[in-house]
Amino acid sequence: MSSESVSPLRRLFDQSSAHRAALFRASLWSFANKVLDLAPPLLIGLAVDAVVQRDASWLASLGVSAAFDQVLLIGVLTILIFTLESWTEYRAAVAFRELAQAVQHDLRLDAYRHVQGLELGYFEQRSSGELMSVLNDDINQLERFLDVGFAELVQVVTTVVFVSVWFVILSPTLALVSMLPMPFLVWGSVVFQRHMAPRYTVVRQRVGELNARLANDLQGMATIQAYGAEAHEAQQLEFESARYKEGNRQAIALSAAFTPLIRMLVLVGFAASMIYGGHLTLEGALAAGAYSSVLVLTQRLLWPLTRLGATFDLYQRAVASTTRVLDLLARKPVITSGAHEAPVRGEVVFEDVGFAYVKGHPVLRGVTLRVPAGKSVAVVGSTGSGKTTLVKLLLRFYDVEAGRVTVDSVPVGEWKLAALRQAIGIVSQDVYLFHGSVRENIAYGRRDASEAELEEAARLAEASAFIEALPHGWDTIVGERGQRLSGGQRQRISLARAILKNPRILVLDEATSAVDNETEAAIQRSLAKVAVGRTTFVIAHRLSTIRHADQIYVLEDGRVVEEGTHESLVARGGVYERLWKVQTGEAVRRGAPAGS
Repeated sequence: MSSESVSPLRRLFDQSSAHRAALFRASLWSFANKVLDLAPPLLIGLAVDAVVQRDASWLASLGVSAAFDQVLLIGVLTILIFTLESWTEYRAAVAFRELAQAVQHDLRLDAYRHVQGLELGYFEQRSSGELMSVLNDDINQLERFLDVGFAELVQVVTTVVFVSVWFVILSPTLALVSMLPMPFLVWGSVVFQRHMAPRYTVVRQRVGELNARLANDLQGMATIQAYGAEAHEAQQLEFESARYKEGNRQAIALSAAFTPLIRMLVLVGFAASMIYGGHLTLEGALAAGAYSSVLVLTQRLLWPLTRLGATFDLYQRAVASTTRVLDLLARKPVITSGAHEAPVRGEVVFEDVGFAYVKGHPVLRGVTLRVPAGKSVAVVGSTGSGKTTLVKLLLRFYDVEAGRVTVDSVPVGEWKLAALRQAIGIVSQDVYLFHGSVRENIAYGRRDASEAELEEAARLAEASAFIEALPHGWDTIVGERGQRLSGGQRQRISLARAILKNPRILVLDEATSAVDNETEAAIQRSLAKVAVGRTTFVIAHRLSTIRHADQIYVLEDGRVVEEGTHESLVARGGVYERLWKVQTGEAVRRGAPAGS
């Protein structure tokens, strides 16, 4: 059976099998609470029976002949039942809230762990705000239903069964009259659910879009303010919020109509029970005490049904949210781990590699390059030539479409992902630091590192001096994405993090393109020390940073057009030589007007 044909809550029940015992216990407490809640109407009937029929009452037939003794016994039973009802209500509330929290906690962690295993392309095609909406808001909607809505359903079902059985015992015909509205209530609920489902699906989609807009604006606040675009972005947010509000309005309009319609059916059932039960009592077919309990129990049976509108509202919100969460969990990763695991020597080979992010628009076309273990290789080329894509393929964020990428002669697809990525350290142009201390960010790849190892990594990255000068030194909080540090400081912390990881393969992806000359020089000095004995894979715009690489590959339009050492490529007079002249200023000077 496909997942599309199975109820979302049934899928959730299967997903959360570890919580079935807790669900059963919570439902049992709720059932007991409702049974005890229905007992007072029976006690009222017994009390009326005792004062009206006295020694001919039902309690008298059990041996309690005196009317006052009967009333006294009923009073004691009332205290006992109300005490037990309060206790079971407390236990049911705690049990359902603990269940809701446990399911919410486990489902959020399951979804997050699953997301961690998805390929990079999944995240590049979706906004972080949309995923946040699923992992947070949608799971919270489910918690609300489990905390309130499910308990309400348990009590409604308990009430229907208990009261129906009691009415049948008293009078089958009275039971039939009292239950007259029930088929219409069930039919109305089914129709209501069918019409509500698509509306709440729209609501969940729009809240995801709204969250995506908010996340995007908050991350780009500096750019918004720098370009004076506050009014424009506020207008865009107003548009998304209005769409969400309208979706909610349409759902609420239908939801709010349910309760008044149900109340009219409840009124019909109550009036029918009152009239027919009164007729039976006047004819002597039903005792006065039984008639009293029938009136109260009918109200207890039908009145809770008026809350079904709110319950079904919670249910439909939960269904829409659960569907989004479980669909995320059902998405299979495109990149799956291999089984090969061994100490990495560091030889990297790209063999006739072809790749495209979008079908029909290739980024790499038959790229072949070799990085011997322990050697340094640089890849240069213009923007969009495919340099960074090589790094993504090496880390196996994507799989090649043609050819193969190997590490130590083993295709990366056969390597265990954890082993492959543990052997690679990367320092990129776009440094990502987590909100935490300097120490936590450097130790991110090796949380078991000693203080001496941390300090040595910082020293090799020439970061020690500025770290010690920070307000709280190693314990200074860097802020979200490291925003409290300068670009050069972030870059050196990133380099220290990679050094501490001690990888066999060190990848530098435009690591010095966005830093000042002093920081670039510091990074170059650091690399000269740490690259010894490692395979170093350098991607660079600044050709001065890769002059001493053992081999340089030049990419153009996704193809390797030149390869060799710096000296040989300059002497060749091709693409590399043209790039070199532009960066050294020679091409500019030659093109300058005379006398300038």
